[in-house]
This record gives sequence, C-alpha cells and structure tokens, in this order.
Amino acid sequence: MMRQAGRYMAAYRKLADKHPSFRKRSEETDLIVEISLQPWKAFMPDGVIIFSDILTPLPAIGVEFEIDDAKGPIISDPVVSVERASQLHSIDLSRLEFVGDSLRTLRREVGSGAAVLGFVGAPWTLATYLIEGRSTRTYKKIKGMCYENPELLKSILDHLANAIGDYLVFQIQSGAQCVQIFDSWGGQLTPVQWDRWSKPYICKMIRTVKDKCPGVPIVLYANGNGGLLERMSDTGAHVIGLDWTVDMLDGRKRLGDSVAVQGNVDPCVLFGPEWSITEAVVDVVRKAGNKGHILNLGHGVLVGTPEESVAHFFQTARSLSLDKLGSLSAQFAAAAAS
Repeated sequence: MMRQAGRYMAAYRKLADKHPSFRKRSEETDLIVEISLQPWKAFMPDGVIIFSDILTPLPAIGVEFEIDDAKGPIISDPVVSVERASQLHSIDLSRLEFVGDSLRTLRREVGSGAAVLGFVGAPWTLATYLIEGRSTRTYKKIKGMCYENPELLKSILDHLANAIGDYLVFQIQSGAQCVQIFDSWGGQLTPVQWDRWSKPYICKMIRTVKDKCPGVPIVLYANGNGGLLERMSDTGAHVIGLDWTVDMLDGRKRLGDSVAVQGNVDPCVLFGPEWSITEAVVDVVRKAGNKGHILNLGHGVLVGTPEESVAHFFQTARSLSLDKLGSLSAQFAAAAAS
C-alpha cells in the first residue's frame, strides 16, 4: 500500500507513545526499521516502504524544519529571497546515513520476501514547503512567485531536482530496489503550469537515476492527477500511480501501453464491509488488465482504518487469478442489480 506504516496500526501508535517525536521516529535507524517492518510482518505485502518523510533530506541541503503535531511541518526560515536561495547547498549525504543504514538493514531483514522501496518528494511539492514555510491550502506564496519572481522559483526547483536526484541514487545504492516520486501537490497546478513548474524537474531527477542506476523501476504519483495523466506518461517513469478519482480503465487508455500503472482503490473503501473491499479490488484488477499493474490504494491508508480491513485487502489480492475475475465481476453486477 502507498502508506503502509502509520497511525492506523496499533503497534505504531504504541511505539509513537513511547517515542513522541516524529523526527526521532523517522531519523533513528532502529526505529525506522521497526516501523517499516510492522505492516510487512502483519500483512506480508510485496513491498516494504522505508518509514521516512519527503522533508527528511531538507536539512542536508540547508533547510531546517520542525514537525508540530497540530500544524505539521514548519520551516522558520523559508526560501523566499535570492539571498536565502543562495544559502542552499549540494546535498550532504553524510547527514542522511540513517536512511542508508535503514535501507541496508531492511534488505537483510526482508531478503527475497519483498521488494524494498525508497521514495522522495518531487521538486514542486518540496518547494511549496520551502516557500510557504508550512502546510497550506491556498499555495499563495509559491504561486505568486510563479508570476512575480519566476527566475528565483526556477533556481529553487533546479537546486531541488539536482539534490533529490542524488538522494534517489543514494537510496538505490543503499538497497532500495524501486523508488517512488511523490508530487503530492502537483494536482494544485493547472496542466499547463505543471508542464512548466513540475514536469521538467521530475524529468531531470528521473534522468539522473537512469544514468546512474539503469534498470531500477521508478514510480511517479501526483495527487489529483486526473488532468495530468497524458503529461506524466512521457516523464521517463516506468509506473504511473493513479489516485482514486480516475477510473482505472480510463487511466489505462489515456496512458497507453508504454508505462505500467499503480493503484487505485479508494482508501475509504477500507471502512466498508469485506464484500465492498473485495468488489473494489476486483474492479481495479479487472480494468487494469493482465500486465503492468501494481495493485495499491489511490492514496495513503487513512487514520482509523481497521487493520482487519487492511488484512482483507491483501488476502483478496492474493486470492485472485485472472480466470476468476470475469465470474466475480458478474456476481457483483448481479448482486447490484437485485
């Protein structure tokens, strides 16, 4: 699942009560490994995602941040001037050794039982935090910079693309067998704006990975990407993640055969009865077809999701075969009609 460890798991909440600092939980190797393995031990998915945060590499380029339990990430010295932007430096990977150590440990722990996944935030998404200084619903500062000081924004995005591209390579060289790029706020841009302010910098990161680590699968996800799919298909990513607002069959047609897809069960389905989870999984798998599909949610597991529902999601996935899909879909259609 896109977000496997987190507040929905009782084991995680118990550990978080003991270690209340999110920064500590995501920056100490022993805790990272323990949290990353919690869902794998509970549900045995095919992928183990390192427990981390898209903001984790920021101090290594000269941007300190804090996590407030109520307000989320806070950057007290946002990057809103040429002078401040000039203080950003090349990524110091020595400050991220806990990530490398965690990935190496996860590879040893998991062995051949699952793939170990790394991830990063896309430059546009990271820039929203650098410029806004915190989470936002309006994106006024960064969108204002698009028009008022585009050269400054370009320099920030270019710096992030170089730094995070190197960070992706570092994750792979440390043990990640697949990496994901999350453009969490990419859907806040118009398609034309995304072409200008997000896509080129994602493409630059992907080229860095392909040049230095050829053959490693790259997944690209943008939240609210219904208007961006055709634009995402030629970024160089091997897999495009679909959120739950896009019909899988429609997404397949729009993306073509050149890329695989990931997704896209609505996370809220996991609050429903088991039959509804089964129906949603069958629908997505049937529409995705017989190749190039990673079954996943269309966004992260929501707070309060019953763990038994997560277990049923995985059990359903493991029980499916292509020859069963047609009969199951017919059963669900008949039940709905009655």
